[in-house]
Amino acid sequence: MDFSLNSDQKILRDTVRQFMETEMRPVLRAYEREEKFPAAELRKLGELGCCGMLIPEEWGGAGMDTVSYVVMLEEVARVCASTAVTLSVTNSVVAVPVWKHGTDDQKKKYLKRLASGEILGSFCLTEPQAGSDAAAIQTRAVRDGDFYVLNGTKSWVSSGAHTGVYIVFAKTAPAAGAKGVSAFLVEPTFPGFRVARYEDKMGLRISKSAEISLSDCRVPAANRIGEEGQGLKIALEALDGGRVGIAAQSVGIAQGAFEAAVKYAKQRRAFGKTISEFQAIQWMIADMHTEIEAARGLMYNAAWMRDQGGSHRGAQASRAKLYASEMANRVCAKAVQIHGSQGYSRESDVERYYRDARVLTIYEGTSEMQRTVIARDLLKQ
Repeated sequence: MDFSLNSDQKILRDTVRQFMETEMRPVLRAYEREEKFPAAELRKLGELGCCGMLIPEEWGGAGMDTVSYVVMLEEVARVCASTAVTLSVTNSVVAVPVWKHGTDDQKKKYLKRLASGEILGSFCLTEPQAGSDAAAIQTRAVRDGDFYVLNGTKSWVSSGAHTGVYIVFAKTAPAAGAKGVSAFLVEPTFPGFRVARYEDKMGLRISKSAEISLSDCRVPAANRIGEEGQGLKIALEALDGGRVGIAAQSVGIAQGAFEAAVKYAKQRRAFGKTISEFQAIQWMIADMHTEIEAARGLMYNAAWMRDQGGSHRGAQASRAKLYASEMANRVCAKAVQIHGSQGYSRESDVERYYRDARVLTIYEGTSEMQRTVIARDLLKQ
């Protein structure tokens, strides 16, 4: 395996980096204060191909591999983790399931618009009483002629009201447990659909996380993805790919915090010299860089394995997600420490990185769930 970036991947990396530095970074602090969703910037990223990177060109996507995809996400998260979350959800847990499991009519209606960035996608699995235990969801879907009637509540839905299509998971056969879950494509204009409220979060302040209410929401039967009972399989398959994306977000956040810390350490003076000349700071910087490189290697390997297929790619995605997410929290904590009191100020980038990193060990599968997946893979070999 050679994870050196090819010429196309280097162009992609440089293009996304330039966009994020020139278009996003100058407005990011104001967006944070106002909690303004970066709709205009996401449209431009869509025009660059960042919303449908894994989708074939015939359906409007960029047709790139997973390594290219994580390169893009890392560069976005290096500046703005909130924007990376939106891109990750639209790409890996919405567009890919529609491409792999959707009908041609569903692809024509939704996939091309998702891939171009015309609309964003949201993933609706988690509920107030069902997180890691996805089979415990209570949302119901009852067939009524050419429609399904959905009732329930979904929580922590990324992008909130800024989404054009939601993948909603509901039980069509409650007695069947995990085998009774089905998946549906729901538009925000469907009767009975409502964004009930937004979460007041620690981090990712410009990535809106909403609670969705479904009250006798009528969804055309033609909008069911796959057969009845295949929903949880579709969800878990999507989350395997999503976890590679979370690893990329983690590496990007850590890289951004690391670069800020190094820059500050070379400028800040104490006791007659820059703090970068003190061994305590040098050792922190060395540890930060080493951990980032280790996580990036796991991330590239997981992305490569996803493209190759094979029975262990899900566990490898969990390894990358587990290590990278916990690494990002350690690196961001050190970045704040290097900044001292300045790192505790909302005027510093590392304060935002620190807050944004905290959720990485929780969403799309907690660290504890990743360890369970990894252990099961190892013990059955």
